[in-house]
Amino acid sequence: MKILVVDDEKLLVKGIKFNLENEGYTVDACYDGEAAVNMAKSENYDLIILDLMMPRKDGLEVCQEIRSFSTVPIIMLTARSEDSDQLMGFESGADDYVTKPFNILTLKARVRALLRRASIAAPASEDKRQELISCAHISLDEKMRSAFKNGEEVVMTMKEFDLILFLMKNPGKVYSREKLLDLVWGYDYLGDTRTVDVHIRRLREKLELDPAQPRHIITKWGVGYYFAD
Repeated sequence: MKILVVDDEKLLVKGIKFNLENEGYTVDACYDGEAAVNMAKSENYDLIILDLMMPRKDGLEVCQEIRSFSTVPIIMLTARSEDSDQLMGFESGADDYVTKPFNILTLKARVRALLRRASIAAPASEDKRQELISCAHISLDEKMRSAFKNGEEVVMTMKEFDLILFLMKNPGKVYSREKLLDLVWGYDYLGDTRTVDVHIRRLREKLELDPAQPRHIITKWGVGYYFAD
């Protein structure tokens, strides 16, 4: 497994790199956002650990650029713990969020969890037959981890796909934000429930014909969300 660590605090990067390499991972490092984008384009990483505040390009810009060409799992690091900062990170396409200062054991647990989920999600190379879940203009290929709108593929993060897959597999069932965090995010996720709202909005923008008047990804006011077939 190959991991890219991006932070302008070189001592912190050295510590993260040392600990991850002791776990058996191959670790590359860089110290500014522009270099991070270039390395993500030129190498195939299994996961990226990305600081929010960096020179040249900040973590949000970097995350957005990487999301334009890759669905690699991204953990965002920041010294700012405000809910708004976390939500901005998820808006940009991050899969998880760790606030500085952090326990290295916590970071390693998050790394293992995301890599485990990504490996489970990866399609088996020996069997690439389509297994489609479809409703109206929305289709999901569960085995290939691909989403389609009117037959055209839509790029999604791992968590966006996990969420829409779960909802489409359980049509008509309303789930609260807390329940979705438990069932989709898992591993004792401690983030704000508005994380779910952010992902729902992004799914509507990507999959609904009219995101302002969604027909399938529906809000049950005061309760939660459901998929209408």
